[in-house]
Amino acid sequence: MSINSVLRKQDFGPNFQWGIAIAAAQNEGAANLYGRGPSIWDDFAQRSGKIKGHAKPTECCDFYHRYKTDLLLVKQMGFNVFRFSISWSRILPNGTGAVNKSGIAFYHQLIDACLALDITPCITLYHWDLPLALQKEGGWTSHSMLKWFSKYVTLCMQEYGHKVKQWIILNEPIGFTSLGYMLGKHAPGKSGIQQFFAAVHNAALCQAEGGRIVRALVKDAKIGTTFSCSKVNPASEKKEDQLAAERIDILLNRLLIEPTLGLGYPSSENFILMDRLHLFTKAWKYTERMQFDFDFIGLQNYFPVTVAYQSLIPYLQAVEVKAKKRIVPCTDLGWEINATDFYKILNQFAAYKKIKSIIVTENGACFKDKLVNGTIMDTKRIDYFKIYLSALLKAKKDGLPIDGYYAWTLTDNFEWAEGFKAPFGLVHVDFETQQRTMKASGIWWQHFLHNQNI
Repeated sequence: MSINSVLRKQDFGPNFQWGIAIAAAQNEGAANLYGRGPSIWDDFAQRSGKIKGHAKPTECCDFYHRYKTDLLLVKQMGFNVFRFSISWSRILPNGTGAVNKSGIAFYHQLIDACLALDITPCITLYHWDLPLALQKEGGWTSHSMLKWFSKYVTLCMQEYGHKVKQWIILNEPIGFTSLGYMLGKHAPGKSGIQQFFAAVHNAALCQAEGGRIVRALVKDAKIGTTFSCSKVNPASEKKEDQLAAERIDILLNRLLIEPTLGLGYPSSENFILMDRLHLFTKAWKYTERMQFDFDFIGLQNYFPVTVAYQSLIPYLQAVEVKAKKRIVPCTDLGWEINATDFYKILNQFAAYKKIKSIIVTENGACFKDKLVNGTIMDTKRIDYFKIYLSALLKAKKDGLPIDGYYAWTLTDNFEWAEGFKAPFGLVHVDFETQQRTMKASGIWWQHFLHNQNI
C-alpha cells in the first residue's frame, strides 16, 4: 500500500478520536515509592537473563513525577485522548485488602490534569502488571482471579467513574496469557499448556465481568477491551501451510474475541488444542458469562505473521517465517511493515456482526533513533505512520466502523523483555537525565493534528 501524499485529519471525520497511549509498568517508575506494592514485572526483572540489558522498571521514564510535563507534550502534539493504565499494586499493594491512599490520589491528580487540558482520559484497568502478592496465590491461573479482579474494578469505578467515562478492561489478553503463562518469556515467567488454559479462561471471564461492573457503576460509560491482532499468512499454497496458518489465526486473533461476542471458544477439526481447551475449562458452562456487549473493541496491530507447517512444534505444528528471512521491510525489532495486511486484519475483525465500533488502540514502530545536535530525524517512523494511516482511512471509507486511532507511544519507555533497547516513542528520553526531546515524528503528528501542511 503506497503512501498517501495527501493525508488530512479532517478526512477521518469530526468525531474521530486521536489518541496516544502509555502503560503504568512501562512509564510510571516510582516503583518502590509512596506505598506501591511490587508487581510481577518488578519480580521478573530481578531474574538473570529475562530483560535485555538487565533493565528494570524501577524508574522507567519517571512519568509518576513528570506527568504534567508529559501531558503538555500530548497537548502540544494535538492528541485529544490520553490512554494510560492504573497500576493495580499502586492502589492495592497486596492486590486486595488495604487501599493505598497515595496511589488513589495520584490517579485523581493525573485524571484532573488531563481534564484541565481538555484531553479525554481513557483508562486501561489491566495492562500486564499484576500485583506480585496475587501471583504468589496463582495469579491468572487462580480460581480466585475473578473475585480479585472484580473488587479491583469496583474500587476504580467508585473512585474515578464520576470523572472518567472511557474505560478499557484488559490489554491484549492473548499476549499476557501466552507470553507469561505458556512460553515464560514475560512476567510471571510460567510455562505449560494447563497454566495457559487456566489463564485464558480467567481472562475471558474477567474481561466480561469487568465490563458489567463498569456498566453498572458508571453512568454514560464508553466501555471497551483490546486485542492484539495479526494478519496470518501461509508461507506457501501448500495445504499443510494453509492449515498451519488457520491454527495460528485461531490462537492469535479468534481465541479471546469470540467468547466476548457470545460465540464461545473457537473450535476446529484442524486444531486439537482447542478441544483440550474446551474440556479443561468446561467452556459450555461459561458461554454467557464470557459474553459482554462492549461499546468498542480496541485493536492493536504491529505486524502480520507468515507461518509454515512444522511437525516438530508441539500443539501448533507451525513455525513463523521471520520477516528478515523473507527479505521484506521491517522495523528494528524485525517486525514486518505491511499496511496492506493492517487493512486486511481490520476487515477480518469488522466482519464480526456484533462489533459496533473499532478503535485502533495501539500502533507504532520501533526504530533505533540517533540524537544529533538535539534533533532526532526518525523519518522511517514518519513513513510508517503515513502508510498505516492511509490504510486506516481506506478501511474507514470502505464503511468499517473505525472511530479512533491511538499512537504507540508517547515516550521511549520500558519495553517489557526488550528493556530500554526498543524505542517506540514520539518523544526521546535520556534515561540518565530524563531529558525529553520531541522527535521529527512527534513534530509530524503536531502538524497533522493541527491541520498544518505535511
